[in-house]
Amino acid sequence: MLKALPLVLLFLPLSAFAADGEISAQELLSRLAGKNRPLVLDVRTPGEYASGHVPGAINIPHDQIQSRLSELEGQRDEDVVVYCRSGRRAGIASEALTEAGFRVLHLEGDMMGWAAEGHPQAPPMPGQGADKKRSRDGSVSETLR
Repeated sequence: MLKALPLVLLFLPLSAFAADGEISAQELLSRLAGKNRPLVLDVRTPGEYASGHVPGAINIPHDQIQSRLSELEGQRDEDVVVYCRSGRRAGIASEALTEAGFRVLHLEGDMMGWAAEGHPQAPPMPGQGADKKRSRDGSVSETLR
């Protein structure tokens, strides 16, 4: 029996170790409209977040989770929904959060799936995550990254 255990572990997805489960976009929308709203954590870069995100999400890039756990301390007893663009960074962040004692749910399909399904996005944020360019006449234009 113990010899078969490593073989079984090979077939489990990486996300099985990182999050307590997954949540569909539709279920997240329902929970966001209710009383027991989960914390939604966008672990993409500030530029990606600024270009559009799940409404109500806060942005802590995946590579800053460990150093910013104290900002989330009050959420230990609540579900934390984590997403990135396609899943890799959310897995890294989920693992760190789970190890720190948080209840983590991974958003199925991440931001790509959310957008593809046509769910609402918080609009791009002017002045954040934008490249500013000054033209020869002195005017400034912004282009979101």
